[in-house]
Amino acid sequence: MLDVLGDRVPMRARDGAESYGDATLVLRAPRPSDRDLVTVYLGEDDDGRHYVAVLHDESGERAEQLVDLPAQGVLLDLRAAGGILDDAGAGLATTAIAMAHWHRTHRHCPRCGARTEVVQAGWVRRCPVDGAESYPLTHPAVIMAVTDPDDRLLLARGAQWAAGRMSVLAGFVEPGESLESAVAREVREEVGVRVRDVRYVANQPWPFPASLMLAFAARADDPRLVLDPGEIAEARWFSRADFAAAIDQGELAAPSGVSVARHLIEGWFGGPVESRTW
Repeated sequence: MLDVLGDRVPMRARDGAESYGDATLVLRAPRPSDRDLVTVYLGEDDDGRHYVAVLHDESGERAEQLVDLPAQGVLLDLRAAGGILDDAGAGLATTAIAMAHWHRTHRHCPRCGARTEVVQAGWVRRCPVDGAESYPLTHPAVIMAVTDPDDRLLLARGAQWAAGRMSVLAGFVEPGESLESAVAREVREEVGVRVRDVRYVANQPWPFPASLMLAFAARADDPRLVLDPGEIAEARWFSRADFAAAIDQGELAAPSGVSVARHLIEGWFGGPVESRTW
């Protein structure tokens, strides 16, 4: 069983480790009290072990009282835990946290407002009045590394972000759009740049709260920027030398290592980026 408290999961340092840089999820045996909570079946591994998420409503100071944290135990959100866990642990935590958010926000029938019931091992909520069923939704979003004719990378700061916090552009896919069209529209709307040669790179589940990030690379022929002030506070083309200098001088914080944004940036940069992150 994996306890999920709000958007956090329990973790502990591995035996012999001196820090949480080498940590694992805290899993436990089932308890009778689990029957009173929402549970979600997460699957079975190659060794026949079954995994179930137990969803707690508490997310504040009382949260730690609901789980028996071992020595060197701590509750971490996915941004902190994702870069530490191995692939199996990250998959469990990502699914569990995403499902916890869905259950918190879909407790009532969208047709009649009745309280829904949890069925099918936590993967469906059914209305007891009209039988309507709700299923977990994933919202597709594009994220793109845009380069100009000099192979400079475009980074931007969102209107609500602190100074120094910059990343590649991203946005949700709208109804009726192809992924490539969404890339072109978002870049055009946010910074006034037209792109071509849109190429798929990677994808990443991003349960903040329920997205699938689809990463692309694209080229711009004209680097002139016209920003949408409602979305973008600043944007800038970076050469590799400019980027390295901004990182070294502490003027720029790169996205977290758990994010596909960091993967795109490092793919352009040509290697790992050592910096403070956000």
